[in-house]
Amino acid sequence: MVFKRLRQAMGVGGPSVEMVLVDPGCRPGGHLEGRVQLVGGDHPVDVTHVALGLVTRVAVEGGDAAYDTPQEFGHRRVTGAVRLDPGQRYDVPFRFEVPWETPLTDLYGQPLHGMTIGLRAELEVARAVDQGDLEPVAVHPLPAQERILEALLRLGFRFARADIERGHLYGVHQTLPFYQEIEFLPAPPYAGAINQLEVIFVTDPHRMQLVLEVDKRGGRVSAGRDAFGRFTVEHATVDRTDWAAQLDAWLRQSLHHHGLFS
Repeated sequence: MVFKRLRQAMGVGGPSVEMVLVDPGCRPGGHLEGRVQLVGGDHPVDVTHVALGLVTRVAVEGGDAAYDTPQEFGHRRVTGAVRLDPGQRYDVPFRFEVPWETPLTDLYGQPLHGMTIGLRAELEVARAVDQGDLEPVAVHPLPAQERILEALLRLGFRFARADIERGHLYGVHQTLPFYQEIEFLPAPPYAGAINQLEVIFVTDPHRMQLVLEVDKRGGRVSAGRDAFGRFTVEHATVDRTDWAAQLDAWLRQSLHHHGLFS
């Protein structure tokens, strides 16, 4: 009897958890729908709760060390306590709200190299947490983000890479402890002044903070340095602007301000 209780406490022969998504595609501020499937093990258990969370990988820099680590966000419970008898199947339908600041993984139907996000289910039994496998999620840009990215391509910028950095941007309200950087190689008119352009979106239901970070080219006797610009884009009025012209003006303004462009 003692051995049986020990096996149960360790989760041997315990319940399993799986997830099925109706559609793995979403946008920031949207939702994912599906169901979590619980299957009882070889003994009855009292599940404390079932929860869902998005998981991605973030880059962490500290001192001389830099590394990537998993980061969960948007964690939310979808059930309270559930009693599972041996072999019993229990389905939990869900509608999971995707945070507005969720990083993008896909552009124009193509995955962003190195960007992965998944939705994971977990159940807690006797203070022990069992997590299911990650279900890949494709996060597509919002209309406001699409307009900005399309305008950069029209200006001649070329996508280079994307990553997620842990931390907070100065002067920008964030609800998540990280932000996504989408890096572009410079368009020909800017190639003599900068090495790359980094684009950061921090979005809420009404507007988007657009942060442009420019990596300056260093000269023979001067080191390169960064220039920053921060602008607000309203979701409701995004279609009323020529974004190629606006971005060109913003970039020139930022570069002029920092003495990087003549």
